[in-house]
Amino acid sequence: MSDTQPLKEILVQLVDIVKYYPVLGGVFLKEIAAVKAVDGVSLDIRRGETLGLVGESGCGKTTLGRALLRLEEPTAGRIIYNGENILEYDARRMRELRRRIQIIFQDPFSSLNPRKTISHIIGEPLLVHGVKKRSERERRVLDILNIVGLRKDQMRRYPHQFSGGQRQRVGIARALILNPELIVCDEAVSALDVSIQAQVINLLKDLQNEFNLTYLFISHDLSVVEHVSDRVAVMYLGKIVELADSETLYKTPLHPYTQALLSASPIPAPGKKRKRIILTGDVPSPIDPPPGCRFHTRCPKAQAICKEQEPEIRIMGKGHETACHFAAPMEHAA
Repeated sequence: MSDTQPLKEILVQLVDIVKYYPVLGGVFLKEIAAVKAVDGVSLDIRRGETLGLVGESGCGKTTLGRALLRLEEPTAGRIIYNGENILEYDARRMRELRRRIQIIFQDPFSSLNPRKTISHIIGEPLLVHGVKKRSERERRVLDILNIVGLRKDQMRRYPHQFSGGQRQRVGIARALILNPELIVCDEAVSALDVSIQAQVINLLKDLQNEFNLTYLFISHDLSVVEHVSDRVAVMYLGKIVELADSETLYKTPLHPYTQALLSASPIPAPGKKRKRIILTGDVPSPIDPPPGCRFHTRCPKAQAICKEQEPEIRIMGKGHETACHFAAPMEHAA
């Protein structure tokens, strides 16, 4: 998205990714409309970084993450990984690629098979990718359990015998077992208690430093994203509206939507607060998004041009990009 030289090597490029879901109707169930979940998103993910992806529920964050792994097939666009468009890969090449790209799912319970022990759950990717010897799989499972803070005597237990935080550690272990380069963390801590969230977040950061992992960290929790991310992308109704490094975005958000999100997040400092921005109306339907800027129906700065012309991504500073006709710094209250 940026013409500036990146500080790190680009690992993955998402280029104009589109994902529409057909809406069927009529006697013959023909397509009468489409849910525009992701509508022309371009992002670079740099090797070794954590890219945070935030926005309201239903904005397309999870769909974008799943499209990156081809768990959802994009309607259009390109995904460039190590110089190749992985959307052109056949099933065999995608299986090979999945050794290097993994996902941690949002729900630490429903994402685990209740009929299998965690030894089987974590070791199954090894079996799929050719490690046939059971003793070798169990050795590697034990190694990864130690890394994520679980014990050997827990290998034969089932998911229902673990707490939420422990189950999420199982999910992390499953994602790590194949030594991937990139992990999509889809609301990886949102279902956990606050104290357990901190443990899992610290674990993810330690693992990143140890194994040089790259994260796409999807979340609606702005404080968590600020803590873990190097850069943050803000998404609204299927489009990226702002992108900047974490410190810049949280100190000087330029897009009115980003400002509204941050104004609702408390500042952990006595006597300081942000000027609260109350958005009016509901999020428009992704089946029929508004013309022009998609945020103009709720934007306090909207003018006539916003209803007619879709704003292009503009570079507002080093690595700071936003899609707004009237981008300006946020006002603060004492």
